[in-house]
Amino acid sequence: MKKVGLLGGTFNPPHNGHLMMANEVLHALDLDEVRFMPNALPPHKFARHDASDVERLEMVKRAISPYPHFSVESYEVEKGGVSYSYKTLTSLCIREPNVKFYFIIGGDMIDSLHTWYCIDELVKLVQFVGVKRPGTEALTEYPILMVEAPQIDLSSTLIRERLATGGTVTFLLPETVETFIREEGLYGTRTVLGGD
Repeated sequence: MKKVGLLGGTFNPPHNGHLMMANEVLHALDLDEVRFMPNALPPHKFARHDASDVERLEMVKRAISPYPHFSVESYEVEKGGVSYSYKTLTSLCIREPNVKFYFIIGGDMIDSLHTWYCIDELVKLVQFVGVKRPGTEALTEYPILMVEAPQIDLSSTLIRERLATGGTVTFLLPETVETFIREEGLYGTRTVLGGD
């Protein structure tokens, strides 16, 4: 049976912290691949400088392109609307019955699992993987595989703020993603390309 990790998020934009987390879980659990699964952004939450679903998918593709064990799962973006993990993962399990899915979450999300929609059914459907900083504890009543991984304190919000104010994002996200952001003028960036 194929072992596939799923890392969900807005990826607005995807950054090196996402790549590092996926890589740590891939190797710790000997997975066949990790799929990055962007959530659909509801129109009412779409800010003027946010990236569209299509742009976020493109950024994820660019971020993971050098890594053969990473791929994109576009199910939630294609479906659109509000995404519930239970409904998404049920659909993926039906679509791919010969895959064991490992749903990757950050250590900060473990404490709130009891609030997730249909969590009791969800933990029977997929294997949850919690990624935590070495030396920290994460207590939960749910069956979660814990992976200790070095983590950097990095967020997409910080990157968007730096881009909007002309700050540096070097080493925070892949260069291919930064190039795309500047070419498309995302997050308030302005770029003059070329010149005569």
